[in-house]
Amino acid sequence: MTNGQTFPQTRTLTLLAIVQVIGGIGNGAGLAVGVLLLKDVSGSEAIAGTATVMLTLGAALATMPLVRLAVRAGRRPALTVGWVLGGLGAGLVVAGAEFEQTVMVMAGLLMFGCSTAANLQSRFAAVDRAAPNQIGRSLSIVMWSTTVGAVAGPNLIDVGAAVADRLSLPDLAGPMVFSTVGFLLAGLITWIGLRPEPLELSEPDAGKARPGIRAALPHLHGPVLTAVVTVAGSHAVMVGVMSLTPVHMENHGAALKVIGLTISLHIAGMFALSPLFGWLSDRLGARPVILGGQVTLIAAVAIAGTAGHSDVQITIGLILLGIGWSASVIAAAALLTASLDPADRPTVQGVSDLAMSLAGASGGLLAGVLMAWSGFGLLSAVAGTITIPVMALVLIGRRVSRELAAG
Repeated sequence: MTNGQTFPQTRTLTLLAIVQVIGGIGNGAGLAVGVLLLKDVSGSEAIAGTATVMLTLGAALATMPLVRLAVRAGRRPALTVGWVLGGLGAGLVVAGAEFEQTVMVMAGLLMFGCSTAANLQSRFAAVDRAAPNQIGRSLSIVMWSTTVGAVAGPNLIDVGAAVADRLSLPDLAGPMVFSTVGFLLAGLITWIGLRPEPLELSEPDAGKARPGIRAALPHLHGPVLTAVVTVAGSHAVMVGVMSLTPVHMENHGAALKVIGLTISLHIAGMFALSPLFGWLSDRLGARPVILGGQVTLIAAVAIAGTAGHSDVQITIGLILLGIGWSASVIAAAALLTASLDPADRPTVQGVSDLAMSLAGASGGLLAGVLMAWSGFGLLSAVAGTITIPVMALVLIGRRVSRELAAG
């Protein structure tokens, strides 16, 4: 990276880190109460499982439109739109809770998912101008910044209940008020402060591109395919188990404080070690880090799935679930970025995020069915099997790379 590029890159990382802290509060608060709020409004545990489906499906629906906007107008307007739509969605959830309208809550959660799309695309905005040997670290800095807000969010349940009481709202709607304010503030700061434009600086001709799924398909082979499958599979495992954990814990009498603490520690596992995994990806290569992440996911579902009514064991499993997800997703994103020409990155990165969100939605939907049918143990066991194709692709890719290196 040249000296002329150093300051804009540092400024971009700093701004994105600040936004991730603020937006992370909103995401953490929403994740902690979304399932429980929908369960209260609908009166159905099966419908409650669709809360995470709505969140991840909303992210999926927003991904490619935001990518197109980023390629044509820049990262700044695309990220701003994502955060603002998420804020409006959180506000709609609050209204749905107040009027006890299940459809309104679900529609709000769908829009809430736009904030997730913005969150995911922020990590790629961080590497638009990153040096090749700093891709993993730049990704991980932005992801790590989410830790502060995301861990604080679930622990604001009691504070949110007090705010809800003052506003004459249902208790669980209180954290969603924080989400509304957090997302709108994140959008405002992004619009004002994300200058110079990261994507415009790295790709002056990006506006001529025509992003879309078809444009990405020719690139989906080799390490790029491995990266996309890793991201999608790891997210499906994480969402599938995490989404029904609050319901499982509530069913055996866990207090809201304990549930909030468990989810916050899980989110800490997702982001707190991000710099380590980014550094390891740059230093050792992405594939060994992905394999380590998959092994950790297997350990996580085994521990959580056999925990029974032990809140401590469930919490340990959820922490490992977050760590395994973090290692896998960061390394896969670094592998994806390093394997593509800069001009092709935004579109393929968008398809990767789309696959990630769709996999999460599918995982959350299947989790609800498995939970209702047989319980949390079977849900965890099925989630663990998703790691098999991921590890197979990584091992095949390692062997091919070694053969190519050997001539």
